[in-house]
Amino acid sequence: MHSDDQATPHPDPRASDEHDEHDEHDGREEAVGEGDLGRLAATVERLRRQAERARREAAGHALIELAKGVLLERLQCGPAQAAEQLATLAGKAGVSRLEVAADLVNEVARDRIGEAGESDPAISVRLRAAESAALGARDTQVVAVALLEHALAPLGATAVAVWAAEPGAALSLAGYAGFGPEEARRWRHVPPGVLTPAGRSLTERRTIWHADAGLPAVGRPVAGGGRVTVPMTRAGRVLGVLEICWPHALPPHPPRLERQIEAMAELCAHTLDAPFAPLAPSAPALAEVVDLADALPDPALVLQAHLDARGEPADFRIRHVNERISGGDGLLLEAYPLVAGGLLLETYPRAAGGLLTRLLQVHATGRPFRAERMALGLSTTGVADVSLTRHGDSVLMVWRDHDEDARMAGLLAHAQRLGRIGGFEENGVTGQITWNAQLYSLYGLAPGDRPVPLERLRDHAHPDDEVAIGRFLRTVLHHRRFAAVAFRLVRPDGITRHMRVVAEPVFGPEGRFMAVRGAYQDISSQHWTEVALAVTRDQLAHTEERSAASNRLALQLQQAIMPPSHGTMDSFGLHIAVRYRPAQKEDLVGGDWYDAVALPSRRVLLSVGDVAGHGVEAATGMVILRNALRGLATTGAGPAQIMDWLNQVAHHLADRMTATAVCALYDPPTRMLRWARAGHLPPILLRDGSGSELPMVRGPLLGAFTDARYEEGRLQLRAEDTLLLYTDGLIERRDHNLRHAQDQLLTIARRSAATLDHRLDDLLTHCNSDTDDDTCLIGVHLS
Repeated sequence: MHSDDQATPHPDPRASDEHDEHDEHDGREEAVGEGDLGRLAATVERLRRQAERARREAAGHALIELAKGVLLERLQCGPAQAAEQLATLAGKAGVSRLEVAADLVNEVARDRIGEAGESDPAISVRLRAAESAALGARDTQVVAVALLEHALAPLGATAVAVWAAEPGAALSLAGYAGFGPEEARRWRHVPPGVLTPAGRSLTERRTIWHADAGLPAVGRPVAGGGRVTVPMTRAGRVLGVLEICWPHALPPHPPRLERQIEAMAELCAHTLDAPFAPLAPSAPALAEVVDLADALPDPALVLQAHLDARGEPADFRIRHVNERISGGDGLLLEAYPLVAGGLLLETYPRAAGGLLTRLLQVHATGRPFRAERMALGLSTTGVADVSLTRHGDSVLMVWRDHDEDARMAGLLAHAQRLGRIGGFEENGVTGQITWNAQLYSLYGLAPGDRPVPLERLRDHAHPDDEVAIGRFLRTVLHHRRFAAVAFRLVRPDGITRHMRVVAEPVFGPEGRFMAVRGAYQDISSQHWTEVALAVTRDQLAHTEERSAASNRLALQLQQAIMPPSHGTMDSFGLHIAVRYRPAQKEDLVGGDWYDAVALPSRRVLLSVGDVAGHGVEAATGMVILRNALRGLATTGAGPAQIMDWLNQVAHHLADRMTATAVCALYDPPTRMLRWARAGHLPPILLRDGSGSELPMVRGPLLGAFTDARYEEGRLQLRAEDTLLLYTDGLIERRDHNLRHAQDQLLTIARRSAATLDHRLDDLLTHCNSDTDDDTCLIGVHLS
């Protein structure tokens, strides 16, 4: 992209004429060879070039005529004298009449276009020429073509799109240049919720300089490089988005270029607001919105933006209140008598908080806003369900009182119908846990005992139910969705009862997580449930018998080779805990492994790894590499040498499999940890309340290269240090890159935990993975 200083001046019309004449001559000679059809085509092309040349010259003539009008007014002279004065000024300054005309218009207008071009006459001429062409155009398509030709092409841009905003934050293509008609047809409408570069600028209401980040975008086949999107705003309303494309990545942009582009966006905003803009959303009459408000059964206000001296919305004028308010039926507090004609903030100062922010967003973008249980002093209970929608330049605000007593009565009636239910609520802000008396009884606890947090449900459940409970907790506490699970509750008195727990998160008006509410039900004595469980077990057993032999063999290999997933090991001052979470689907059983063992040399071997693929081959490869690694570690070699040998095993002796792995050796007397990696994610060190990844050392995938070389890292451990080794199934997501997932893992790992086991359980619950892959996790704490 050209910078401001590199921008080429306006092309010389005489050079253009000579070029056109040369082209016409070529066209005539070609036409002679092709007959009558060729002559006709040459004539059409010649007329097209003449029309283009006339349009370019008209833009310059319009600017000169505008400058002559300025001189007429200032000098109180006639048209001839004004033209003569303009020529004299150009001659004295040694510049063209167009540059003098642009300076005169800038001095009088004092607008954003003048500010953008004040440091460079060539820029000023380009912008004023584009403005003249746009103001003389009859539709937005012509404006887009003029903008690209006069102002953007000299900056290196190759395409431009003018988007008109529609209700609900949708976009329509109002004008374009640099793209073909077929590309424009495919992009004539972008529905709400589709993430595009222009859609981001509309939603975020800011200028965005985009790299080629892979978002769907207009013109990507012909303009796949950098692009900039600018909201086109008038009186606080985003009328659309200007999207400019370059064929290459964009370097850092100077402020002068930003001012030029913002000036172009302001010019396009005028064109979208003009009567000829066919795709701009039509503004419904105020009377129509008033009629809609009066037809609603709930209190409603019709508001219009009140602009400050800069033309930006600072408040909202109350244009209409419906009969639910004006009828005086007690829906409003007497402290806030809303009447038509007043300003909202003057009548209701508390709206300066969240309500005004939401009103400004809806007014600017057209995206509706709805919230349940929003704090609103305009309702009798202080809490209301609120809806805000934009209609033209008006905003319709509707709310409904939230009857807390009726809601609680419904919850109690529902609980009575279910029977044998214990209810609970865990406050996400304060951490307070509330149980009813029935839930204490189900748990076998006294009413004064401390309630059990949902996070610690595993501590009170049968070990065989831990996997199901883990998935339940991740759904509720991490993904924040409704979930239910059946499990066996082991009470303090030794009694085991079959329970079912359901839970769902509760959110505030800003989308903030507020609480988890739910209920436990004792299903032990219900005969039909026992029968259903027996039938389910039979169906599961039948399904296992019919499942593929390869999947069963892979699972059996994993279970045979892996140590207990909840086993702990205390050796040489280390407390080691491990977790293994199998794949949710049997056909996804893979080749993840972990190992923690004291070697004859009195060193401690720690390793995790992941063989590529799933099924029998991956599980078999896992067995080979894990056993080979354990055997190689007994030789006394260092981690880098062990990885070198293991790479040879993977490449030559295991049918050229590929895998990632981390191998670490801990020396208790010196507390020195030596480690190496083969394409694997680095371990995490938690120290003094902070956490970070170990510095990356070089090491390619196992089995990828015969001559691979591996580096060795060293870490001096201290008392109370915690080390975490894991496979990528813990953090992999389909919608985020790996770096984002690693940063989120670090955030979760830094949280405080009572024990090492609780820390590993929390990681399995809250880590943001969604690939259903199996996962290995090792935690090491140095006392």
